[in-house]
Amino acid sequence: MSPRTSNDPPSRHTLTAWRALPAGIWALGFGSLFMDISSEMIHSLLPIFMVTVLGASMVTVGIIEGVAEATAAVLKVFSGTLSDYLGKRKFLMILGYGLAAFIKPVFPLAGSIGWVFTARFIDRIGKGIRGAPRDALVADITPAPLRGAAYGLRQALDSVGALLGPLLAMAFMIWLADDIRAVMWIAVIPAFIAVALLMIYVHEPSIAPAAGQAKAPLTLRDARRLPRRYWLVVLLGAVFTLARFSEAFLVLRAEDIGLALGYVPVVMVVMNLFYAGAAYPAGVAADRFRQRTLLVIGLALLIAADVLLAVATGALTVFAGAALWGLHMAFTQGLLSKLVADAVPVDLRGTGFGIFNLVSGGALLLASVIAGTLWSAIGPSATFLAGASFAAVAVIGLVTVRRRASPSGQVS
Repeated sequence: MSPRTSNDPPSRHTLTAWRALPAGIWALGFGSLFMDISSEMIHSLLPIFMVTVLGASMVTVGIIEGVAEATAAVLKVFSGTLSDYLGKRKFLMILGYGLAAFIKPVFPLAGSIGWVFTARFIDRIGKGIRGAPRDALVADITPAPLRGAAYGLRQALDSVGALLGPLLAMAFMIWLADDIRAVMWIAVIPAFIAVALLMIYVHEPSIAPAAGQAKAPLTLRDARRLPRRYWLVVLLGAVFTLARFSEAFLVLRAEDIGLALGYVPVVMVVMNLFYAGAAYPAGVAADRFRQRTLLVIGLALLIAADVLLAVATGALTVFAGAALWGLHMAFTQGLLSKLVADAVPVDLRGTGFGIFNLVSGGALLLASVIAGTLWSAIGPSATFLAGASFAAVAVIGLVTVRRRASPSGQVS
């Protein structure tokens, strides 16, 4: 894809895209914001809760995180394909958000790793149900030239929630004298606000994919209609995810270098501050500039983050690594969503996002198990150096492998 040319400065283009985005994108973004406040209040404390309160090992943490995310990824295939078949996406999206909200109270009630695993598993089922229909809905209601900006804005608001969640967790931990269970109870409230917001303010587009154009479950014939450039994006997503294991290990690294328990969530605050700040500009850039270059920048940022986290001996180095990790997410996550949306037929959009997330989820399961095993066997440095190595291999592949130019959506 060649860079787009414009006489307008980037700042003006960014502002214009912001104003032109449909209202539904803002509603989806704020729904994600409130759900992420809830989820990150819990998840920023959950690794420490599992290790220090429930006595879990690092390998157990890696397995729980990997299985949870892989579960979400598998379900995205079915929910995405079903949303294509029905020509409706909002019902499935609300179902997924609602399930995640209703399972949140189990976390503070948990008395064993088995309860945490169950709650995490069901929570990710909710994510799996809502993810692909929501991502497809973004593309359904957004003009093609603004898709990068739309995905970037939703990611930015999602990351603001992920930023506020750890901040609130830290504040309540200090106020409540490190009572993790009490903080998790407070985290239940914004989850239900998110569900109410999405039910009221998100609407199906006036022109939706026609019911019955795609089959449920996915058939081989449907899969053959997905173009080659789509499968390239799927491969890219898997490689990126393999290089980036669960963010639970960022939290554990902060605790490992001696940060006080009440301040451990700061590492997620820093990561999401940079993610939120850069996600929307990066999304606008994805509509205008060469996509291969943005992907390489994202991977270079991940390598730098992993190296800093591997050699860290103090909080400032961990925070710097978390900041670079957030920038990496900003440069890659919205762009990969845009690439999927641009590459698939309209009537298979939900299916396309589902398969993409299935493959990425499998990579995340593998990466998280490897990360936990390396941490237990060798130490935290080995975990992050392994991530940097995977990312370096991906950079070499992007830089050295030349592909023929193709329509928008091709990595070039």
